[in-house]
Amino acid sequence: MNPQIEKLYQIALKKERFIIGLMSGTSLDGLDIALCRIENAGKTTKISLEKFITMDYEDIFRTKVREIFAKRTIDQQLFSGLNAYVGITHANLINQALESWNISATEIDCIASHGQTVYHAPQSLTKDIGWPNSTLQIGDGDHIAIHTGIITLSDFRQKHIAAGGEGAPLAAYGDYLLFSHPTENRFLLNIGGISNFTFIPSHQSNLEAYATDLGPGNTMMNQYMKAHFDQEMDRDAMIAKKGTVNEPLLEQLLAEEFLTLEFPKTTGPELFNLDYLKEAQKRSETLDLSAEDIMATLNRFSAQAMINGIRRQALGLANFSVYISGGGLHNPLLFEYIKANLPDIKVESFATLGVDPDAKEAVLFALLANETLTGNKSNVEHIKDSPAVCMGKISLPE
Repeated sequence: MNPQIEKLYQIALKKERFIIGLMSGTSLDGLDIALCRIENAGKTTKISLEKFITMDYEDIFRTKVREIFAKRTIDQQLFSGLNAYVGITHANLINQALESWNISATEIDCIASHGQTVYHAPQSLTKDIGWPNSTLQIGDGDHIAIHTGIITLSDFRQKHIAAGGEGAPLAAYGDYLLFSHPTENRFLLNIGGISNFTFIPSHQSNLEAYATDLGPGNTMMNQYMKAHFDQEMDRDAMIAKKGTVNEPLLEQLLAEEFLTLEFPKTTGPELFNLDYLKEAQKRSETLDLSAEDIMATLNRFSAQAMINGIRRQALGLANFSVYISGGGLHNPLLFEYIKANLPDIKVESFATLGVDPDAKEAVLFALLANETLTGNKSNVEHIKDSPAVCMGKISLPE
């Protein structure tokens, strides 16, 4: 037997595993690296976040990825090179993190890498039934495995699509196993580039758990800040706070059909981008708005799309709470508006549930890897419109 296969088998048999979960979102702010200690699998899973760090990307990394991100026409040589480049970059950042933690690679059982999304194309978004659902994350797992010396699981979304899903969101799998509650119905709201929530019904409910995208989170605000201020984000909402929400523009931004579709559903920056903003400005005759007013309106647009989605699912539901994670949690204008406009609902940081809200997605990918190594698809059979599968391709370092 190949010794690496034997090692994989022994890892699966261990009482506990040390797994590094990685998340790199569409905001391109950095690589989230979460070192997790995980016992068991399925609903008996116990997970402890041992270490966490976000390693910033260099500007050249962001620039190169943006050359192909969410674009239909790209340079094929650049695209091919980036698949390896992102993998090598992520491997180097993992090695730096391990060194800073004084932890040897030999102490890590495996890496769970989300990769870097560059295009998301489910039929529901493209409206093109001539092609199957598809999504693409680059950052080759073999490069990570070779450059770290650690078994790597990657490319999780492809199995979801192959089994009949849309490739996103995947959070329902981990959320369902880790955060269900005997009496409380929970919305686990993640505000990344795109906003999404996982609805976790209480143990007493006959409703099904599911995850769904809602609409834009930070993506349009970040794109606008980069284009007009050469900044990665509106830190602390400083620009948006100076502006005034323009109601005609907001009305046009909220007119998108996607926002009214039934849950679950998925979307991406392929739809919600600066072209979408420009078209909404034309329809509302607001092309002359100040940058501050546009940012205030984009902030309100993201918040309102989330509020509308939560209220739709919460209609007639008793005893429910919203727990927020992701970069949008740090946008005070966004967070405060959501909380103020859900006055009858408990709205709190995900930290209330015992997990660093910035680490949540990386932790969930570590859990997905653990399920592939030692779990069973039956553990996630009761998630609405999500195939019961274990996900991730396995790359061996030797």
